[in-house]
Amino acid sequence: MNSVLLSIILIPILEIYLFIKIGSQIGAFNTILLIFITAIIGVYYAKYEGLNTIRSGFMQMVRNEVPAYEIISGAAIAFAAFLLIIPGFATDLLGFLLIFPFTRKLLLGSLSNKIKKNSPGKKNFIEGEYEDIDDNDDRKI
Repeated sequence: MNSVLLSIILIPILEIYLFIKIGSQIGAFNTILLIFITAIIGVYYAKYEGLNTIRSGFMQMVRNEVPAYEIISGAAIAFAAFLLIIPGFATDLLGFLLIFPFTRKLLLGSLSNKIKKNSPGKKNFIEGEYEDIDDNDDRKI
């Protein structure tokens, strides 16, 4: 079975199960309140981390470096904000793991290293000298 289709089926089942279990422990009103609080805090923190990532990416571009990790990190932060907006505890957990810089670095560090290794760096050029030759010069080839 396709993994996307499987995740579309299993994620809501997991979320409903967690709603029932947590709701029975802390109550329905507190469960709903917790969902709204995690969404508000998560989106605010995603905005903060997104601005930090943009700032870091610009600093790397000023230093003439490829901001590979910042590009991947920005996409991960946007996805994390999406996960935090969706009501649910499992998606909130994954969203918070992607938003915090330490866990994001653990999850995405190897991916950015692969991109940096494959990107053309300062080593890919040929040095040479040239001389302009007039149209009437006999040294033309």
